[in-house]
Amino acid sequence: MKYVVCVPDGCADEPLAELGGRTPLEYASMPVLASLAARAEVGRAAVIPPGMPPGSDVGNMSILGYDPAEHHTGRAPIEAAALGLRLRDDQIAYRCNLVTIGDDGTMRDFAGGHPPSEDAAEVIAALDAQLGSGAGGDVSFHPGVQYRHIVVAPAAWADARCTPPHDLSDKPVVWPEGPAAPKLRALMDASREVVGRFGGSANQVWLWGQGHQPSLPPFRERYGVDAGLVTAVDLVRGLAVLTGIHLVEVPGATGWYDTDYEGKRDAALVALGDGADLFVIHVEASDEAGHAGNVEEKVRALENWDTRILGGLVDGLDDLGPWRLLLLPDHATPCARKTHTSDPVPYLLAGEGIRPAPRAYTEPATAGMAAVPGHEMMARLLAR
Repeated sequence: MKYVVCVPDGCADEPLAELGGRTPLEYASMPVLASLAARAEVGRAAVIPPGMPPGSDVGNMSILGYDPAEHHTGRAPIEAAALGLRLRDDQIAYRCNLVTIGDDGTMRDFAGGHPPSEDAAEVIAALDAQLGSGAGGDVSFHPGVQYRHIVVAPAAWADARCTPPHDLSDKPVVWPEGPAAPKLRALMDASREVVGRFGGSANQVWLWGQGHQPSLPPFRERYGVDAGLVTAVDLVRGLAVLTGIHLVEVPGATGWYDTDYEGKRDAALVALGDGADLFVIHVEASDEAGHAGNVEEKVRALENWDTRILGGLVDGLDDLGPWRLLLLPDHATPCARKTHTSDPVPYLLAGEGIRPAPRAYTEPATAGMAAVPGHEMMARLLAR
């Protein structure tokens, strides 16, 4: 048996006036997904446990079969693992966004104009040289992908309440609060001079998502299968590193609208054909569109899933023998809100031995159904 987990990040949404009162999932033309739903179990999953922040760190941990209420320590330490960073007990990691804050004090762009990773790495290197380890400071800056980077700091810097920048889109910024807040604010303020020298859209850094590095049981030991994963997002890469899931690189995977959908699909089929039991395909585009409030791009991202991944994926799985497929997002990212919500999301479970409970794979079609805890979905996918 071969297993595939498809994660269209943040694809769940709410009814939109510009789509005639429909959600992007209802509006998008997705005939392959509709065909799967007609012979699948379709329901709702609570990927965000009660009381936890509705982020991709929590949601993707759930999807991989780990209860965030037990294992989650923060977003940044997961991303730090993707960069090969191993934190000491006396260290924590902060997520470090390159952001654009307007003169009026509003968060104009939580992604700092989506700079190319190579350009962003130069900015981060300058920050480390002037404000971090290069200047003998207590912190160090580490480059990631596009606007997403990491700061490693002493554990004493952990005690702060920080608002994710994507929760502040077009809103007045909410500065960190708590005992460590003055240190964070000072570093963020000092970053403006350094970032501003590079002339891009970003004009400072934003620190958030802090925590100690978690310890997660290896996926192979927990579920008895060998797994692979493809993504362009350090957060999801970090979960793979921490759980021993094999990471597959696709050169055209960008974490943006222009990502290589076919490359990710083909990576899954090649890995499964070469002996992997399970493969996770993660695509960020629908989440980015939700944060931008870009309804057209969100619909396009969903249709790309259908034409550029699911169609060829199902045909390729048929050639490999018996298979099962689980599809669900890690959270909702409604275009009108431009941020995540903790609402349960639709899931689809199809393939060999799955008893069909068909309905449309949409938010309204699954509304009111009892929500399965998200971290239980992996065991349901792999149930013999």
